[in-house]
Amino acid sequence: MRTSRTSLKALAALALVAWMSVAGAQPKTTDGVITDEKGMSLYWWDNDLTIPGKSACTGVCTLSWPPMLVKDGAQAMGDYSLIVRDDGKQQWAYKGRPLYLWANDQKPGDRSGDGFRGGVWHLAKP
Repeated sequence: MRTSRTSLKALAALALVAWMSVAGAQPKTTDGVITDEKGMSLYWWDNDLTIPGKSACTGVCTLSWPPMLVKDGAQAMGDYSLIVRDDGKQQWAYKGRPLYLWANDQKPGDRSGDGFRGGVWHLAKP
């Protein structure tokens, strides 16, 4: 039982590190894809269309698809807006669609999440 608790604590710590590392300045367009300030590809999820301006990716979903959180002081501009997540944190959105990173993308320019899970995850494009 101790091993599983330790594993859960380690997983929670990794999730926290990933969660904290996705806060960013306003997204930008790089090679026709919306990216974070480091050039990492951003995605949107078809399930977010059920409630416009709200993220449906919560809990375990955020381990694979960390939301692109807003850095303190960042402000919406143009087609980029800020939505409030269920936990009160702000997330970047493009034309009302929440933006996410994909945990399996390792370097700027990676786009391995496009079409994932039966085609419901998509590269975010302007």
